[in-house]
Amino acid sequence: MLSHAEEVTHAIRDEINLHSADSLIHTTRTLCNGRCSDACTVVLYPQGIWYHNLTPSLGRELIRRLLEEKNPLLEQISYTYQHQQFVATGRAAVGEFKSVK
Repeated sequence: MLSHAEEVTHAIRDEINLHSADSLIHTTRTLCNGRCSDACTVVLYPQGIWYHNLTPSLGRELIRRLLEEKNPLLEQISYTYQHQQFVATGRAAVGEFKSVK
C-alpha cells in the first residue's frame, strides 16, 4: 500500500476503538481509490467527503473531530458531494480523464 496507507488504516481503527465508537463508525480498506497523487485518501460516507494526504496522526484527528461533531479537517478535503455530483475543492491534485477500453 502506498504512502503509509496501512499505518493510516491502523491509526483510524485504533482511534475508533479508543473511543468505543465501533457501533458508530465502520471502516473498509480498499487498495485503490484512483487518487494516487492524493494518497492516502480517506472517503467518508454517506456524506461523500474525500480527504487527501492523510497521515496516521491526521487520521486519528479526523475520527476525534467526527465524534465531537466539529468541522472535520477542512484543509484536507479534496471533494465533496453536492447536488448529485462530486465537486473538487481545489486543494488536491487535478483529476485525469480515464477512458474505458
